[in-house]
Parts: sequence; C-alpha cells; structure tokens
Amino acid sequence: MPTLTEHEIAEIDAANASGRPTVVFVHGLWLLSSSWDRWREVFEDAGYATIAPGWPDDPETVAEARSNPEVFAHKMIGTVTDHYAAAIEKLSQKPYLVGHSFGGLIVQRLAGMGVAAATVAIDPAPFRGVLPLPASALKSSSAVLGNPANINRSVPLTFEQFTYGWANNLDEAEAHELYETFHVPASGVPIFQAATANLNPWTEAKVDTRNPERGPLLIIAGEADHTVPLAITRAMAKVQSRNEENSTAITEVPDRGHSLTIDHGWAEVAQIALGFIEDVAHKSEATVSTD
Repeated sequence: MPTLTEHEIAEIDAANASGRPTVVFVHGLWLLSSSWDRWREVFEDAGYATIAPGWPDDPETVAEARSNPEVFAHKMIGTVTDHYAAAIEKLSQKPYLVGHSFGGLIVQRLAGMGVAAATVAIDPAPFRGVLPLPASALKSSSAVLGNPANINRSVPLTFEQFTYGWANNLDEAEAHELYETFHVPASGVPIFQAATANLNPWTEAKVDTRNPERGPLLIIAGEADHTVPLAITRAMAKVQSRNEENSTAITEVPDRGHSLTIDHGWAEVAQIALGFIEDVAHKSEATVSTD
C-alpha cells in the first residue's frame, strides 16, 4: 500500500485547518503534480483549499524525474487510485476532484467509490465500457504500445510524439516550451491497462458509473485532442449519464488539444472547471438552507 509523503500530509493538514472546501488535483502520465500550480492559485483565490498529491514515489521536480526515469516504471492504475483514496480519507470533508488524462480516469474511479462531492475529468483516459478507438488515439498510444516490453518500463515521449499527442494545435515554439517545462517519463503499464480494458473483466481501468453516491460529473473535452479524441469523451459521457441520481455534463472546448491544462489557454479551462464546482457548491448550500 503506497504511503503519503510528509509534503502530502502537510498539504492535507493545511487544507483541513483552513476549514475551506477542498479541491484535489490529479495529474496524468508524462506530468508531475507541479503542473497544477497555476490552477491551484486560481482555486485558492476563489476560496478553496487545494491539494495535489503526486503518484506514488513521484520525484519532486522535472529535473529529478528526467535524471531518475526508472522510478516511474510499474505504476498501475489501482495503486495510484489507492494513493489518492488514502489522501482523501484524511480530509475532513468530501472534496471536489479535478483530473487530467489518466488523472481524469482516476478521479472517475474515486467518484465511483463515493468519495467526491463533484468531479471534473479533463480529456480523461478511457475505462472499460468506453468502446471507440479512433486512429489518432491509436497513433498517440503507439509510443508505448508499439513495444510490448514497455509494460515494465518507464517511457519518455520524443518531441515528435509529444507534438502529435499533446501539442498538435500549438505552434512549434510553444510545443518546445511545454515539452521542456513539463514533460517527464511515465509508466507504460496504465496505457496497456486502458488498451485492454474491454477485453479484461478484471481490469483496473474500470469505473463504477452507477454508484448513487458518485456526485455530479463534468467531462471537459479538447475538440482537437489526438490522445483522447471527442469520440472517446462523448462515449464516456454517454456511459456516465446512465447514473440516474447524479448529473453528467460534457463541455467541448474548441481548437484545444491534450495540453489544454498547461498551454497558453489553461486559464479558460480552469474557469470552466471552477464554474462547475462553484455551481455544485451553491446548489448544495441552497439544499442545506432549504432543509
């Protein structure tokens, strides 16, 4: 069972001490939790406490990650989910969850466990029951799936692979800036888990979409995303909408790719997520006051 770091425990303690509603940020593959730093400022300015745990054993900096890439190998969806569940368990109130890419899958798994007040999944990786496999998604994942040995490895993206999968809608200068600032190696296992989810009844890439305690869900989709194309996010929203007790919404952001949480337009996406969470919070407060 992964253990929380001293830094993560300190963030949790500070969030609890603040008395504010808490937002938990979950990053995906090829990024670190520091990729959420600007988002956290926006949410904290709006009155929320925030925490952004890393995946188990994540290095603290991009430079450290690049010098010690093997630390990322073997990290599986279940272990990562358990790590965030352990952090959430220590919070004094149900948090709001925001996740990107594989973090978007993980926050939906957590919501399906009934531990979220509301959830925002941004260009989330697919789970069992989401069927479309567009050509661009297959090409993006081929950086890992192209070599079966990568299931046991830490896999970096080349700049060309990063440009196709993440920065296809950006100019080359910004693509280089994002690659140098944010990109780190990533575990190959989750890609294989997601790719075989519909063939494996015991897969960890599975979400309880029917749980009445799931809470409201917003899926944010980049219209130009090659890694998680609209066909995947729309199918995912359709599956999640079968949850009769909780609302499911999807917002499609024009001309945005998989880098939408870190590129020049990140603030627009952050405001979409913040607006959704604030709307849920206000409705909850109104319900409490009515009761």
